[in-house]
Amino acid sequence: MRLRRASHAGRATIPAPLPSEPRVRLSSPRSSAPWFLLLALVVASLLAGLGMREPSPPDEPRFVLAARQMVETGQWLLPHRGSELYAEKPPTFMWIQAATYSVLGNWTVAFLLPSLLSALLTLWLTWDLARRLWNRRVARYAVLGLFVVIQFGLMAKRAQIDMVLVGMTTLSLWALLRHLLLGPNWKLLALGAFAAGLGTVTKGVGFLPLLALLPWAIWRWRHPGAAGAGRGWGWWLILPLFVAGAAVWLAPLGIALLRTPDPHLQAYAHELLFKQTGTRYANAWHHHKPAWYYLQVMATLWLPGSLLLPWLVPAWWRRLRRADPRYIVLLGWALLVLVFFSASPGKREVYILPMLPALAVAAAPLLAGLLRRTGVRWVLLLYVLLLAVATLAIGHGALHGDGWAQRNAAKRAIDPWVLPQVGAWLLGFGIAALALVAFLRLRRAGLAVVLATALLWIMYGAGLMPALDPYSSASAVMAKARARIGADAELGMVAWREQNLLQTSPQATDFGFKRPLAEQWERAAQWVAADPGRRWLFVLKQAMTPCADPARVIDIGSANRNDWQLLPGTALDAACVARSHGAVAGAIEDPDAEE
Repeated sequence: MRLRRASHAGRATIPAPLPSEPRVRLSSPRSSAPWFLLLALVVASLLAGLGMREPSPPDEPRFVLAARQMVETGQWLLPHRGSELYAEKPPTFMWIQAATYSVLGNWTVAFLLPSLLSALLTLWLTWDLARRLWNRRVARYAVLGLFVVIQFGLMAKRAQIDMVLVGMTTLSLWALLRHLLLGPNWKLLALGAFAAGLGTVTKGVGFLPLLALLPWAIWRWRHPGAAGAGRGWGWWLILPLFVAGAAVWLAPLGIALLRTPDPHLQAYAHELLFKQTGTRYANAWHHHKPAWYYLQVMATLWLPGSLLLPWLVPAWWRRLRRADPRYIVLLGWALLVLVFFSASPGKREVYILPMLPALAVAAAPLLAGLLRRTGVRWVLLLYVLLLAVATLAIGHGALHGDGWAQRNAAKRAIDPWVLPQVGAWLLGFGIAALALVAFLRLRRAGLAVVLATALLWIMYGAGLMPALDPYSSASAVMAKARARIGADAELGMVAWREQNLLQTSPQATDFGFKRPLAEQWERAAQWVAADPGRRWLFVLKQAMTPCADPARVIDIGSANRNDWQLLPGTALDAACVARSHGAVAGAIEDPDAEE
């Protein structure tokens, strides 16, 4: 690796590698072969299962539903959830899914591909940043260190906004740090600002990479003669380029607001730009968690990386005391992100995911030294061993149908014959993980963790998720509903969930999602009354109206821990619904509580 040297005496530069961060020569082709094989296994494990399942709650169905409606209607500006505008998230992620489908023509691939590609982009950016800040050997540790963290792999295999957001924030941080620490490079500064703006209209916190300017500015203030980005007109690029990135969506929305006085559009813009951003952060109405909640997330979902923190934290502190700007900016930024999210009363485990790539880069120079420690090796090997034992125990229970497995299968309406299939995959992984422990032993505990993680995601993507898909995606219960009403019948939905509407073809009629239940019933009764012989209603059990003939209500099945019923149009007393204004005695949970 080539480091910048001071142009004159007394001018600081990025420090040379410390004793625990050795320089290494470029690898020979022979020594590079195992790395490329390992990298191929990493990529294959993330891709495993692509196209083998349908969207599953909590978030996947609503995004795909909105993206599918964009493709089918040609209206891409404003996302819809059924008949209502979907104002909880900007449409950028749904645009990406819709565009991917337009190219591939296959929703089972298109809905997952953006997250997978974002994960691969994040891995490459992590590698490249670590390579530039240190060397190729460190870069490899950074990639593998990021890959083995459970939350990273889990989100790479989920079609949620968060993995795409991480790709954008990592791109922005990569560009900014190259400018701040290895620059000046004003083009990269512009790219970093633009990516932050684009990330902001993908999910409101996309601006977070710009916080890296704060720890860098403090370091620069204390080391005014240091090499790197200094004064220049290019700093003025940050604001206009950030705005340009955000204008990808805000500009067409603004034009629509000026041209269309539609109150629904005005309400949509107000909710998204104010309620779902500032109000949601400062005064969240759900997902209330204590201030220390993210410490719990890091201790569990960031395994096995969190197991190394007792060694990493003191090593990081020593480097911070030496004023190494690489650690100051990387760790300072991660701390600011953690404080930012901890200050909000509303917390979800995925919010701090953007921190992971920066922490992987900061940890990578230390991993070679840590893996020489016997204590670290034991911790990592025990992690793989416990993972193997846990999956063996669960797999054995599923294969033999013990009480715990049967109870959980019944709770989720999973057919008994699926349990042995799930159990076989779990047992297979557990046996393979035990074999890794026995073969690689203490000396190669780090390699055992990487291989076990790859096998875990292959098992998860190609085995578990496809087996459980009919039940998690609600496709099984919706297939029963369609078979029961017949091909010529029309289906309406009351108190529905996104996965139910998504699994109807042609798409069922809905009467609102966030609309009060009583109003849904009034609209449904009017719709049914127009052709009661052909029209049926698909209804959440506890939301069934007292104006229905109970003897003709059909229990059609369960999905996602909800019970569903079918109501023939001829079994609904529309006059009764009108007299009672759709009142229903039962109470249902907020369908948007998962947002």
